[in-house]
Amino acid sequence: MTKRFDGQLALVTGASRGIGAATAKALAAEGAHVILTARTPGALEQVEEAIHAAGGTATIAPLDLIETDSIARLASAVAERWGTLDILVLNAATLGSLSAVQAIDAKEFAKVMTLNVSAQQALLAAFDAPLRKSERARVIGITSKVGRQPRAFWGAYGASKAAFETLLQAYGEEVEGISNIRVALLDPGATRTAMRERAYPGEDPASVKLPEVVAGKIVELVASDFTSGHIERVD
Repeated sequence: MTKRFDGQLALVTGASRGIGAATAKALAAEGAHVILTARTPGALEQVEEAIHAAGGTATIAPLDLIETDSIARLASAVAERWGTLDILVLNAATLGSLSAVQAIDAKEFAKVMTLNVSAQQALLAAFDAPLRKSERARVIGITSKVGRQPRAFWGAYGASKAAFETLLQAYGEEVEGISNIRVALLDPGATRTAMRERAYPGEDPASVKLPEVVAGKIVELVASDFTSGHIERVD
């Protein structure tokens, strides 16, 4: 039976756990060969094994996105081996500490902005060429409503997501008329992840949805014919 993403190549950042891991598994279940990236090789191997056990295919690519040289090397390897990238899910991000704006640690803020914004620009720049070669490229950025609705003590993370959204939407407008690339943002809402647990330590994990629910929405979004600039929230 034909699967929706047979013959397509996907790359998922932050794929070692949570929404990234669930999304990688869901894309592989629909036939995509998935490149798994994150900093922890052991966790990536577990996700890869789960994909293979379910009949899918994947390749792990451990790397730290803050080291932008590693992004360029990965893009070069992908272009050399596969030539084309069809699906890019920009999921990796860091929360940082929740604090009042005047109490934000400058070094930590720089790290948050580097991973959540600068590294995302580096990924778009590095994979633009293989995305343009796809007959139907889809770029999905995982965001948060605090990037559009400021919340007390979430200033650092919210600022990074606001910048990320602007960056991604600008890219979508730039390429929509001259390529087959379409760009969308997805806000997963309350989801059972390690980041959520850090932000809400007293919350009952069973009270929020599993990452697999979000992964299912990402798969449906990738399969749909949306217009760049599309923003969707999973409630």
